[in-house]
Amino acid sequence: MRKIVLTLAVAAAAALSLSACDSIDLTKGDQAGAEAPAAAAPAAATTSAAASPSAAANVAGVKVHEDATLGKVVTDWKGWTLYRFEKDTPKPPKSNCEADCLAKWPYVPYVENMKIEGVDQKLIGKVTRSDGSLQLTINSWPAYRFAGDTKVGETKGQGVGGVWFAFTPEGKKAQAVTGDSGSGGY
Repeated sequence: MRKIVLTLAVAAAAALSLSACDSIDLTKGDQAGAEAPAAAAPAAATTSAAASPSAAANVAGVKVHEDATLGKVVTDWKGWTLYRFEKDTPKPPKSNCEADCLAKWPYVPYVENMKIEGVDQKLIGKVTRSDGSLQLTINSWPAYRFAGDTKVGETKGQGVGGVWFAFTPEGKKAQAVTGDSGSGGY
C-alpha cells in the first residue's frame, strides 16, 4: 500500500509539474502576442516622431545654416555641414570618393521623403554608388560630411585640398563672405 501511495504522490507531482509547464507555455504565448504590437510600435513611433517637432533630430533631411565665415550653407537635419567633392561629376551624377576617402568623407545616404528646408526641392536628388547604395545629391553633386567636423555647424572641411567645399543652398561651392570692411578690397 505504501508503494501505491508513493506512486500516486509522484504521479500527482508530475501532473502538477506538467500543469505548471502548460501555464508557462500559455504565458509565453501571451507574451509572444504582446510582443507583436511592441515590435510594431517603433515604426509607429517613428512615424509620429517625424511629425513631432520635438523629434526633429531623428528626421532625415537638409536645411540651411548661417555660417559666420561662409554665409548660408547646407547641413543635414542635425546640423552637420554637407560638402561637395570637386572630383565628382554632376552630369551625370557620379561619386568618386571610395575606400579610404569615405573614412574622412562619409557620404550622405539618400532617404525618400526627407524634410527639406531652405533648399529648392528640385535640387535634391540621388545617385547610385558603386556598391548599390543611394547617396544624396544637391544640384546633382553627391553630398558628404567631414569626419573632422566634431561639432554641429563646423565647416572645417571647407577648402580641404582645394577640392572640398560646403554646399550653398543653390548647390554651389561656398566661398568666404566678404563684407564692406572699408579696406578697398583685398
